[in-house]
Amino acid sequence: MNTLKTLLLAGLATAALSASALAQEVTLKLHHFLGPKSPAQTKMLEPWAKSIEEASGGRVKIEIYPSMSLGGAPPELISQVRDGVVDLVWTVNGYTPGLFPRTEVFELPFIHTNDILATDLAMRDMFDEYLAPEYKGVKVMFLHVHAGQAIHMAKDEVRKPADLAGKKMRIPTRTGAWVIEALGAAPAAMPVPDLPQALSKGVVDGAFIPWEIIPVLSVQEQTEYQIEGIDMTRFGNTTFQVSMNQDRWDSLPEDIQKIFMEKSGPEWIAQVAQVWRDSDNAGIKVAIDSGNKHIQLTADETKAFETALNPVIDRWIQEVSSKGVDGAALVVKAREAVAAHTKK
Repeated sequence: MNTLKTLLLAGLATAALSASALAQEVTLKLHHFLGPKSPAQTKMLEPWAKSIEEASGGRVKIEIYPSMSLGGAPPELISQVRDGVVDLVWTVNGYTPGLFPRTEVFELPFIHTNDILATDLAMRDMFDEYLAPEYKGVKVMFLHVHAGQAIHMAKDEVRKPADLAGKKMRIPTRTGAWVIEALGAAPAAMPVPDLPQALSKGVVDGAFIPWEIIPVLSVQEQTEYQIEGIDMTRFGNTTFQVSMNQDRWDSLPEDIQKIFMEKSGPEWIAQVAQVWRDSDNAGIKVAIDSGNKHIQLTADETKAFETALNPVIDRWIQEVSSKGVDGAALVVKAREAVAAHTKK
């Protein structure tokens, strides 16, 4: 009887230990390039991680490492996750020029105009059939954009393309560099955390970035003008990804994979879009409250920029088509997909 009791107790203890082990069986490291107080972390990455942790009943823990605290520079994030140095990253596709040519279609001027959710859902719609081939080595959790590139100037008011002639402008992507060149300015590529110093030292005259980054980097202190098109129209965009190392993904139990997909689906995408819209609105308010001038171009002024930037789309089509990608078809498909989700 005592032996049976001992065996039963041992079995219960083993079960308890197994349950405890299951409670923390997956710990994942998520690496990104902005600070711990940025909206990207506090409003997007942290809530996303928490939703997965809670849905898993504690079996998943996601540790977030901001500000490149695990080492390397922002352009290295995609290689870090592909090589398994980290499990997850949030990164800018354009930090590695040419690596995601199909997804670049959503960075082109006037593909995205001002509806963040429409563009995010368009990317989701097109992913499996059109975009997936360029994400080998990673499992994409979700893609997104921000509100889009607007013009920030240290000292110069801009109302027409000619006002940018000869200016040095920061941009994070190669398509953004083409936008700058089409406007007669000189592009200066750099990760966004480097922008305040570049502005203060006169390395650049301005930047093409969204409003949301203003309070994060105190851009309002280094600029006097914030300019966008009519009805919040922007001049190109940046695509982002949250992705997991493919081998790490393959190692996860099927039920955990299901949780990740459920928590990264259309409902979550809508929340992400709202995060970036709210952050963008808050950013421009900071600039205005600090005394900066917010310029919203007229319809005719916006049309002048569109005319000047149409050759960027042609340039992109020619560039990717030379590598076997049907750029013209992607432009048509992207515009249709964005239009299908745009609020009327």
